[in-house]
Amino acid sequence: MKESMVVRGGRLVDPEAGLDDELDLLLVDGRVARVGRGLEAPEGSRSLDATGLVVAPGFIDVHVHLREPGGEHKETIASGARAAAAGGFTAVCAMPNTDPVIDSPATVGFVGAAGRDAGAARVYPVGALSVGQKGERLTEIGELVEAGAVAITDDGNPVMDSGLMRLALEYSQAFSIPVADHCEDLGLSAKGVMNEGVVSSRLGLKGKPNASEDVHIVRDLLLAELTGGRVHLQHVSTWYGVEAIRAAKARGVAVTAEATPHHLLLTDEAVDDYRTDAKMNPPLRTARDVEAVRRGFQDGTLDVLATDHAPHHYDEKEQAFDDAPFGIVGLETALGVVHTHFVVGGSMDLSTMVERMSSGPARAFGLPGGTLAEGSPADLTLFDPAEEWTVDRKEFVSLSRNTPFEGERLIGRARVTVVGGKVVWRADGE
Repeated sequence: MKESMVVRGGRLVDPEAGLDDELDLLLVDGRVARVGRGLEAPEGSRSLDATGLVVAPGFIDVHVHLREPGGEHKETIASGARAAAAGGFTAVCAMPNTDPVIDSPATVGFVGAAGRDAGAARVYPVGALSVGQKGERLTEIGELVEAGAVAITDDGNPVMDSGLMRLALEYSQAFSIPVADHCEDLGLSAKGVMNEGVVSSRLGLKGKPNASEDVHIVRDLLLAELTGGRVHLQHVSTWYGVEAIRAAKARGVAVTAEATPHHLLLTDEAVDDYRTDAKMNPPLRTARDVEAVRRGFQDGTLDVLATDHAPHHYDEKEQAFDDAPFGIVGLETALGVVHTHFVVGGSMDLSTMVERMSSGPARAFGLPGGTLAEGSPADLTLFDPAEEWTVDRKEFVSLSRNTPFEGERLIGRARVTVVGGKVVWRADGE
């Protein structure tokens, strides 16, 4: 007997299908079977009341660190997948900078299997670009893709060898996957722990200049133009980087790019008092950079919202600023942060926000989903656009608590997350 569920009474927002209306959804055997008003439910169907909620294509985060294998004290694949579902994400892409590195079919297969076993958000493995992420030799891309990898990257380490980056962009085309890159020139940024500028000088901390990111963004854009490969630029944080990407897109370069909630909102002033929860890479930059990233996110130059969810144990973040690791968690706060500051704030409509969190990421990484059109995966994010709540790290599903948004009052929160036609998260716990 086919499993079915009817979702009734919600505001269905599907930018890919051009829909924003009160409509019902019939989900059958993990797929969207029908979209319309007053749908009749097959006998034995479950019903999901979405009254007062926005019903959106499942949100996808293409940049998440799940730490397993090797860092299970920070996060596991299961805990990360549950945290994703709690934040309204139905799918995440797991970065390969684990121990061991995800650079073989066996390790790719492990991540994929553990993600399926978690029974929460879908987990798509991303394979390493170079063996051991050492930047010396290209991985066997075809074997990684066959095992389930949806992209390649050395995220956590920039690809310093331009020849290797060119090879990756060339070979990846045979498998129709993007090459994602953490853009940083280590010769310019080495030993830097925050943005180079007035704040770093005042705090006496070694800084990373904008140029360390800009140089690699321009290089990657030129190599993508040369090879015809698809490049995905991660966590863009500089004004010049945004301008370079905008110009490259106008020339027809195959590039997609991320904005993170923290780079959209926070400046390097957040590092005052040596606050390690504001230590990230690339670093929080200046107000000029934040404004440029916001404009790029609004106009689609940065066409993907990604959290760069980077969990760390409390003891690690409690070290001196120079010694503390980079990164923050973001899966459970992203929706509220972006909805509050962009949609409620009036600088972005709801449909555009949904696009940046669903169909945009799906297109960038060639993933299923991103729409609720008939026949598409029954992955849904149901959220309350009016719910007010305060970020409390003690309530996180994630094993880690390192957030710079602690105590912030937000509007908009995930209530129900549906993956493959099954409810994997309910905020009320039922």
